[in-house]
Amino acid sequence: MAEAYLVEAVRSPVGRRGGGLAGVHAADLGAAVLTALVERSGIDPAAVEDVVFGCVDTVGSQAGDVARTCWLAAGLPEEVPGVTVDRQCGSSQQAVHFAAQAVMSGTADLVVAGGVQTMSSIPISSAMTLAQPLGFPDPFSGSTGWRARYGTQEINQIRSAEMIAENWGISREDMEAFAVTSHVRALRARAEGRFAREIVPVAGVEHDEGPREPNLEKIRSLKPVHEGGIVTAAVSSQISDGAAALLVASADAVRRFGLTPRARIHHLSARGADPVWMLTAPIPATAYALEKTGMTLDDIDLVEINEAFASVAQAWLQETKADPEKVNVNGGAIALGHPLGATGARLMTTLLHELERTGGRFGLQTMCEGGGQANVTILERLG
Repeated sequence: MAEAYLVEAVRSPVGRRGGGLAGVHAADLGAAVLTALVERSGIDPAAVEDVVFGCVDTVGSQAGDVARTCWLAAGLPEEVPGVTVDRQCGSSQQAVHFAAQAVMSGTADLVVAGGVQTMSSIPISSAMTLAQPLGFPDPFSGSTGWRARYGTQEINQIRSAEMIAENWGISREDMEAFAVTSHVRALRARAEGRFAREIVPVAGVEHDEGPREPNLEKIRSLKPVHEGGIVTAAVSSQISDGAAALLVASADAVRRFGLTPRARIHHLSARGADPVWMLTAPIPATAYALEKTGMTLDDIDLVEINEAFASVAQAWLQETKADPEKVNVNGGAIALGHPLGATGARLMTTLLHELERTGGRFGLQTMCEGGGQANVTILERLG
């Protein structure tokens, strides 16, 4: 099977809800990273065969196949098509998988993958909210097949995070300590300029807006999201705006266009788990990926696991026995934010640049996703 290479990877800063990117239209936010991707790679944009973007809640400015809209808003060639992918939080990681699979199958040589999300203007679950007046309160309750299989159990990510914390014996104090570490690492990375090469400024915003000096007194004073629970806003990913894009190329495209491959897609897969628990799938998905590749976590130099909630990453750490010093070394979504449809591409962009900065060879990325799913990608740095 043919190889798929990462040639370039860029992202916007991650903006806080109501922050510097809040007024930027989704198409323009996506256009900014696409423009930078083309400029930095030096590729003729007309040679791109498809644009695959992740996005969740594709309504409003994110509707109408936002991948295509972003490409056209960037002033790029009309003959290049685009398609939008929704695998919930893993949408843009899946976009990279689809791009790589097209290249590995030989059906394409040059594909752009990425994602965009403007949560300031399109709140989470907007698609479901807009469907309510049409008589569809949620995607589950109206299905006889769903009720026959899962009953009327509440499908809620906060509940899942609470269930995970209880099942794995993770206390509120444990989660708060994890959140503090996320912010400390993100602040250090920003101060040391670790993100500088991967970020393209947008609308005057040059740095991630989420990281802040942890205030333990304030963190401990927050009320749980659900009465009687232990999950608070401080141990949850931040509502954010952002975009990211990567250029995926075949060996033939690398030769033909004089490109320099920076990493090889060593492995890609996706697995499912219980949708009621929802957020546990990174655990079996990681085990599956390591079994398929014959690798262990000792072979992995860096890991990016999305910090949807502290308990998700902490349960994964417990089960995999991964070295915490290799995991989310520059902070995660608790500090940096989680623009749903863009986070997968953001994580991969950061993973690639950090492998290059540290000289690591292999990096693993995984993230929990709605419906009880998880993607895993293993990159091999080249050069």
